[in-house]
Amino acid sequence: MKSQDIRAQFLSFFEDKKHLIVPSAPMVLKDDPTLMFVNSGMAPFKEYFLGNAQPKSNRIVDSQKCLRVSGKHNDLEEVGYDTYHHTLFEMLGNWSFGDYFKKEAIAWAWELLTEVYGIDKDILYVTVFEGSEEDKLPMDTEAYDLWKQFVSEERILKGNKKDNFWEMGDQGPCGPCSEIHVDIRSAEEKTKISGKDLVNQDHPQVVEIWNLVFMQYNRKANGSLESLPDKHIDTGMGFERLCMVLQGVQSNYDTDVFTPIIREVETITNKKYGEDVKVDVAIRVICDHVRAVAFSIADGQLPSNTGAGYVIRRILRRAIRYGFTFLDKKEPFIYRLIDVLSAKMGTAFPEIKTQQQLVTNVIREEEASFLRTLDKGLDLLEEVITSTTKSTEISGAKVFELYDTFGFPKDLTALILKEKGYAFNEKDFEIELQKQKKRSRAASEVTTEDWTVLIPENVETFVGYDQTENDVKITRIRKVNSKKDGILYQIVLDNTPFYPEGGGQVGDKGSLTPTLSKGKGAIEIIDTKKENNLIIHFAKSLPNDLNQTFTAKVNTELRTSTSKNHSATHLMHLALRTILGTHVEQKGSLVNPNYLRFDFSHFSKVTDEELRQVEASVNTQIEAQLQLVEHRNLPLQQAMEQGAMALFGEKYGDTVRMIEFGESKELCGGIHVKNTADIWHFKIISEGAVAAGIRRIEAITGDAVKSFYQSQENTLAEIKETLKNPQDILKSVISFQEDNAKLKKQIEQLVKEKVEGLKNNLVAEFQEINGVNFLAKQVDLSMSSTKDLAQAIGSSKSNSFVFLASVEDNAPNIHCYISKELVAEKGLNAGNVIRELCRYIDGNGGGQPFFASGKGKNVGGINEALTAVKRYVS
Repeated sequence: MKSQDIRAQFLSFFEDKKHLIVPSAPMVLKDDPTLMFVNSGMAPFKEYFLGNAQPKSNRIVDSQKCLRVSGKHNDLEEVGYDTYHHTLFEMLGNWSFGDYFKKEAIAWAWELLTEVYGIDKDILYVTVFEGSEEDKLPMDTEAYDLWKQFVSEERILKGNKKDNFWEMGDQGPCGPCSEIHVDIRSAEEKTKISGKDLVNQDHPQVVEIWNLVFMQYNRKANGSLESLPDKHIDTGMGFERLCMVLQGVQSNYDTDVFTPIIREVETITNKKYGEDVKVDVAIRVICDHVRAVAFSIADGQLPSNTGAGYVIRRILRRAIRYGFTFLDKKEPFIYRLIDVLSAKMGTAFPEIKTQQQLVTNVIREEEASFLRTLDKGLDLLEEVITSTTKSTEISGAKVFELYDTFGFPKDLTALILKEKGYAFNEKDFEIELQKQKKRSRAASEVTTEDWTVLIPENVETFVGYDQTENDVKITRIRKVNSKKDGILYQIVLDNTPFYPEGGGQVGDKGSLTPTLSKGKGAIEIIDTKKENNLIIHFAKSLPNDLNQTFTAKVNTELRTSTSKNHSATHLMHLALRTILGTHVEQKGSLVNPNYLRFDFSHFSKVTDEELRQVEASVNTQIEAQLQLVEHRNLPLQQAMEQGAMALFGEKYGDTVRMIEFGESKELCGGIHVKNTADIWHFKIISEGAVAAGIRRIEAITGDAVKSFYQSQENTLAEIKETLKNPQDILKSVISFQEDNAKLKKQIEQLVKEKVEGLKNNLVAEFQEINGVNFLAKQVDLSMSSTKDLAQAIGSSKSNSFVFLASVEDNAPNIHCYISKELVAEKGLNAGNVIRELCRYIDGNGGGQPFFASGKGKNVGGINEALTAVKRYVS
């Protein structure tokens, strides 16, 4: 069976069982602070399990893109070395929200595997939860008895809490599970050892393919369990592993999910898969990682240096490094795999086709950038090796510095060192790594208590589109303690006018005041966010009486400024598409009271003239006094037919909110002005690149523009006064620049003559010490001129060793020139000399064996450095 048929048959089977087929949610999570990425099939449905929202159907089936590269579920280091772990994988799942339970889930799983897919019953094993003394849970005899109808008891295995009790995290819905494992070993292998002895033992041919989770408990903050009011089914089957079984191969990478990509890698690299272990690992790594990176970018997550973006960059760099080391690819090539990937997966996941050009450009630029970093890392590593003269062991701290600062992989460093007869201290490296991890954990450590529910089964209502003040009741609270923010309280209301952070717009701030207190006892709401469909209000304290009625009041000054910036973002999006082309798509935004930031796809710098046109277009729309037209609860399909812009990476429901200002039509949940005239004016402050094919514009509106123009006017007045109030200020500035250029040329000539004069004088001061022509001196020159002088003097005489120091801007600098014959014959090294002498001037530096420079802070150390260098040569 082809992979697309296997996927289609799974969906069709459960559709016949009255399940609603839903598309895969984007992998990048927007409103769940506990997860960066969807790491299991249940993550997009978390709000349903928590009871914060109602699903479209009580029965759902899907194939969900998942990414496991960080946190509790992290398969990254296994990828490539085995044949069944992946970063990105598809999880086929069927779901029941308070409908059917264990009986149906088990029966249907067996029916699909054995009758529909035709898998031999004799190669299947199942596991059930054996119970847990720690949690006071008995064995799952219900599941055991149900399985006995289909499977002989010798094939039903008992599993411990680690393997057979599934939890979404430290808190939340959880429950026992039954895994289905398959044994695809040869008949000969099966006679040597029973498959049941290899279940959950990381054997590449005895693997789990399906996990049936019976959600029936809730894990509380104190670790205890309570029964959920409704019981749910959450199943997840590894699509790639299922294809391996049904296509009769021994590796996920031998299925048609991966073979087209492998063939393309072979073509590009002239390497053959299946002939060399190291080459095979590298090819598997690249074929896996390109999928993860490509779909992350298509879902809206660009590589970066922080958070989820850093995870994506790390995955890509791992792939690049394997290509660099084992496939001898020193130039970008992974981006060339996107055509094959798009052709293979574009039907099931159309986002990869729609975003193909962007994905290709971003990966190509990231490859080129990291290959430059690798080159720089190789140069630095060479310096480290050269400076290590008394041992063949390199400092682990130095290797960690290469890893931490330049992203230079540890194993690549080890490989290069081995080739040169060196090794590094792995223990010291691990010490530095653990220090970094400890710092990172300390900065992000958060303790979250359980919710205290004051009004059960309340469905929160957002009224903020129509009101900024409303009477409310508190329905639940919880306490959160973090290293970063200290103790905060999270509050949920029965209804709220506060807009929660989303769609790039920051959350509202304001106050919560007891209604009958005449303004006394108010607490400040410092932020509002959305988490698993709950609107959460953040405060530093709680009211004395939680059960009274409160007045929730939004800070309207901040909200008004924010709404101006948000509406201007929509107008600018339209202007960019009109002026630059319809390839422009929003790729990220930030809308706050002070300014707006807008990231968009475009493959070249926006010219000054184009920026002027965009600015003029937005201001024309502002002056046109376009009225806001808002459509709430509009069917998604109808909104798209009317020309609404939807953002890739966003998860939309069946009904949406569409915002119109003239020709601008966008799906948006944010707060907007009632009329574009309210924006007053729009001004672009900056434009630049964020990543390959992604540009960023920052702009301001309203009062911020007034302040900007006032500041410009004040600056102009100061310039005019400085120039003695000329009638034509522009002419005066041009004249000033011309005079300055003439003076610079004169100064350069004078310095050149001074350097030449000094050179002639200093050459006569060479001393012969131990066969070395030595000169050490402090001179009164700039740093660059001192450097030029050292090289000029040194090259004028054979066997020369020149050390010059000078002071510029109260900072000392030193330079060392050693002639090449001394480097070759005596083993002298200017880089080592400078590194040693920099300690006298509280600085650092380095360079090549024949020339090096350093800079410091302690001017008084120059004399000590001059004495020390003479002592060294002597």
